[in-house]
Amino acid sequence: MTDAAFEAVPACGNSPLLLLCDHASNALPPEVGTLGLAPALFETHIAYDIGAAAVTRALAAAYGAPALLGRWSRLLIDLNRGPEDPTLVMKLSDGSIIPGNRHADAAEIARRIAQFHAPYHAAITAELNAMGSDAAIISLHSFTPSWKGVPRIWDVGVLYDRDMRLSAPLMARLAEAGFTVGDNEPYTGALEGDTLYTHGTMRDLPHVLIEMRQDLIASDAQAQEFALRLKPILDAALSDMHSRG
Repeated sequence: MTDAAFEAVPACGNSPLLLLCDHASNALPPEVGTLGLAPALFETHIAYDIGAAAVTRALAAAYGAPALLGRWSRLLIDLNRGPEDPTLVMKLSDGSIIPGNRHADAAEIARRIAQFHAPYHAAITAELNAMGSDAAIISLHSFTPSWKGVPRIWDVGVLYDRDMRLSAPLMARLAEAGFTVGDNEPYTGALEGDTLYTHGTMRDLPHVLIEMRQDLIASDAQAQEFALRLKPILDAALSDMHSRG
């Protein structure tokens, strides 16, 4: 069923924001079992973006804004990749082989796209069509405090491609609020075919991907506190964006 591909939080106000969380969940649909992985691995970053869903829901409630969250683990299919991306269905993630994906052929990948990936992106398109040309997209992700033994110095990363209408004022406001900010760190936002490229760049809508360090949002209380701190910063950045025309 396509309605099982994502979770939709309906708008309860007139916010121009659409909040997205591609990697919200570590769950898997029953038909794929555990993909051959030990249960403990589903509590790690290879399965989902720890804390990102809680921040997304908190911001949606604070703004009265609509939100769309992926219902299944990125190990099933990565909603933040284009259909042609070779990393859409990962066979190896951070040193862990994914047995249930090892033999995923073109037909299996096409099945997962049709059942899980396409409905999520169709829902984003439909929501933006309804919101109109004043919409802005905020995508929420999280990253590990260290990578391959090297600490990551940033509290928050702001990712963007060629459209800096929102990312530039947001980086400035985050720094002003005392955050150590990554400018297209720890990843680049210049990924053709990803969620914001498809729904932001190609529609000429303001958009930004916010990466939050996982140890700052790991518990529900931390995520709620982070969202409360982030909202006025986002408000200021959005105001800056509109004032600059």
